[in-house]
Amino acid sequence: MNAHVNTDTTSRVGALIRAHRLRIGLTQRELADLSTISVRAIRDLEHGKARRPRPDTVRLMADALRLGPRARAALEAAAQQGRAGGQGWALPPAPPTALHAMPGRDAETAVLERELGAGGERLVNLVGLGGVGKTRVALEVAERLHRAGVPVLWHAFPDATADYLACGEAELTERVTGAVAWLYGGAATAAEAADAADAGAAGTLPGLSEVIGEQRVLLVLDGAPAATPRFDRLTALLRACPGLRLLVTSEQPWETPGERIFLLPPLEVPARGAAPEAVAAAPAVRVFLAHVRRVRPEFTVGPAELERAAALCRRLDGHPGALAAAASWLVVCDLATLCHSLDADPVALLDHLGGGAGADGFRAALHRRTDRLSPGARELMDALCATEPEGDEAEFGLTEVAALTGRGLPESGRMLRELLIGGMVRAAHESGGARFRVLGLVRAAAPRAPQRA
Repeated sequence: MNAHVNTDTTSRVGALIRAHRLRIGLTQRELADLSTISVRAIRDLEHGKARRPRPDTVRLMADALRLGPRARAALEAAAQQGRAGGQGWALPPAPPTALHAMPGRDAETAVLERELGAGGERLVNLVGLGGVGKTRVALEVAERLHRAGVPVLWHAFPDATADYLACGEAELTERVTGAVAWLYGGAATAAEAADAADAGAAGTLPGLSEVIGEQRVLLVLDGAPAATPRFDRLTALLRACPGLRLLVTSEQPWETPGERIFLLPPLEVPARGAAPEAVAAAPAVRVFLAHVRRVRPEFTVGPAELERAAALCRRLDGHPGALAAAASWLVVCDLATLCHSLDADPVALLDHLGGGAGADGFRAALHRRTDRLSPGARELMDALCATEPEGDEAEFGLTEVAALTGRGLPESGRMLRELLIGGMVRAAHESGGARFRVLGLVRAAAPRAPQRA
């Protein structure tokens, strides 16, 4: 991504400060002493590296420079223009480039695009199990907004799966990285920490806010960790950048005020007995067959193969990562053998030939999520997994949960919500009403969970 600075507008405040300083014969250090603003902050303003000084910074600078009413008004106007304009990109920064198509997520993508594009939501957390496709959905949303002219900034945390071609201008990427470190409690850079100490402040807004200004910008935080950022700094950033929208992908929500939790379930699977055309159109089947053709381009789909593909998708809950893992096995076996193996242990086949997290990784991730549950939700999960389902699509509702746990509806509802957010339970919308089911992969992995003290 290329970020070109519009110096005609964004450096005017720095030029005015420098002109007034030289007019009265002050060095940057002397101006710093008089204004209580750090030398580095003054240097960055004069060199155009900082373009959005806060109102109190402008006031202190004007006082130190002994500006009259007209000169003070001109300095304040230049600072305000910088805050409104931000970086002034000639070309809006673009998101990374996705490597594969994304069938079956049109509804979710349209909702997120509308909420973030129209400004109805400022913080959306896309939550779901690992491998369910959160990053791919975020890429599609970001690409659609970018085509509409919205600059997109992208930050991937260390554990995020980068199934895309990254791009980014070095200085802007550094600012984004620094802003994320600042949000999670650390200073954006060592220099910023020194500036904050010089100014006698507990902290400052990161340099990213100077770049964004008041323009519309989407910031994607991909693969956010379980830790929650500092709410005071998150609020300060959103307040300083009124056009900023945050799209977060994570395995669990931040549970912070103003957060819009968007649950991303696995793909829809075809119902038993569905017509062949409905089976072929089901999102999970389309994704699975697309992965199969990448492994075996000569693969043809007859009636028997289509029904086996549907059964496999139901067995794997329509989980995109599991479907890709299963398809990779067709290098060494046929679809009938693969389906038979899935009946024995579906989780074992996640240790697919192409590498990746594997069965142990899936079980470990599930156990980590289970350990984060409240005692009541963990008890409910154990009880649901211990109950023998009538087939792999057994459904239940809130009243059954209350009967199973012996607790009231409000408490049962809170426990069920935890399991939904954790990705271990999904809504069964096709049956109508508020019905749910435990994922088959979760049932298969749960009996192997280690004993807890």
